[in-house]
Amino acid sequence: MRTLMMKPLTDLIRPDILRSSAYHVANVPQNCVKLDAMESPYDFPPDMQSKLGNRLMNAPIRLYPNIAADDFIPKLKAAFHIPDTASVAVGNGSDELIQFITLLLAKPNAKVLAIEPTFVMYRRNAELFGMQYVSVACNDDLTLDLQRVLDAISEHQPDLIFIAYPNNPTGTRYPRDAVQQIIQAACGIVVIDEAYGAFSSDSFLSKAGEIDNLLVLRTFSKIGFAGLRIGYVSGSLKIINELNKILPPYNMNQLGLTAAKFALENLDWINHNINILKMEREIAFAKLEDIKGIKVYPSEANFLTICTPNAQECFNLLLQNGFLIKNLSAAHPLLKNCVRITIGKPEDNAKWLSVLQKAYG
Repeated sequence: MRTLMMKPLTDLIRPDILRSSAYHVANVPQNCVKLDAMESPYDFPPDMQSKLGNRLMNAPIRLYPNIAADDFIPKLKAAFHIPDTASVAVGNGSDELIQFITLLLAKPNAKVLAIEPTFVMYRRNAELFGMQYVSVACNDDLTLDLQRVLDAISEHQPDLIFIAYPNNPTGTRYPRDAVQQIIQAACGIVVIDEAYGAFSSDSFLSKAGEIDNLLVLRTFSKIGFAGLRIGYVSGSLKIINELNKILPPYNMNQLGLTAAKFALENLDWINHNINILKMEREIAFAKLEDIKGIKVYPSEANFLTICTPNAQECFNLLLQNGFLIKNLSAAHPLLKNCVRITIGKPEDNAKWLSVLQKAYG
């Protein structure tokens, strides 16, 4: 029997994937405070950890999870006041839901529109599934140019629009009436990505299920549970039913679901920490505004984006002082010399602020 040689990977793998690079996750140096990925700085206290441990020990990990029969979605809807008219799908983090919502609409010549700079995965998934990506730039001050967006919708008629609300990596929350105009102008599905909604002054979650072309995306990641990888999307029954057809049948796991239900039982603790982080964000913003050598942008997320004389020098400075942040310079031309700093515990915020005050004040 003749043995065939395997083709070179360059002949097997799509050229666009070969040219691309993997999503970079930074290594955290020892004794360094991680402020680069918008995670919560708060762990469950020992008594809650013990209770959670007992729950996890009794989780039915020998069985596949059945979301349709589980009580997680009803508890989720009750906890976050998701309207009865809305249907909900759950994903392995909101990243998975972004991927499969894009796949759902990935017909030949389909288009995805997003306002940039924004979450990189909107573009990556559109390109992965062979869709045309339409980028609409913000104003130079990172605010929304509504007319530019409406003109792009009229010209390109996108099948899918992503709006991060508030936006990542800028922290900006676009005006609600402007977003409503975008939803009304759209001929396709509009995803309002509220990954940072818990830190914002506004939400479209109450409209989920009411507006036919609207999906509202949220996640457990930013409220204290990034490691659970649980996201959820709310919208009309028609769209969610179609989405559920292509989501992996066992995309969740019993341990994650058990821990998420435990979290829902402890919303007071979660909300207390969210309120601390919101207050710390405002304190940090005010102090950064007083530093003449940098510019800080308004934020309704759990991070602040600042423009510095040299982003890499700022990154290195804070790293040398024990803080890992995110250098955004390569992400988009409008973010040249910008860095993003996650809001941490009060004592940590005071330290990195002091470093910047000494360096740039």
